[in-house]
Amino acid sequence: MAVISVLHHQEGVRLDPDRVVALYAELGETGAEVVMCRAIEELALLLAALQQAACGGALGAVVEAASRLGGLATQIGMASLARVAGDVADAARRSDGAALAATLARLVRIGDRSLTAVWDMQDLSL
Repeated sequence: MAVISVLHHQEGVRLDPDRVVALYAELGETGAEVVMCRAIEELALLLAALQQAACGGALGAVVEAASRLGGLATQIGMASLARVAGDVADAARRSDGAALAATLARLVRIGDRSLTAVWDMQDLSL
């Protein structure tokens, strides 16, 4: 009889608190909160667009959206998300379907956890 193992994906996310502090220092509390909220909304939209582009086989759109997502994530201190977005873009550039599927699934997991972590961090500052 075969034994089936269930894998649980529990990846940590890395937020760069120095980048968030710098953002607040540069823009003030109100400005930084506006930027963070807009960035979070844009990240959520980009994640959805990435999934849709990948399902449709639009590799150019995947590269573009992943690159935008990575840049935005870097700006607000989401180091893990930015790194994996780069991996997704690389897989799409190489037209590597298996790598794209795996890295995109990882990006979605990390994206969800990163967005939650930022919201939680903002709740602590209120």
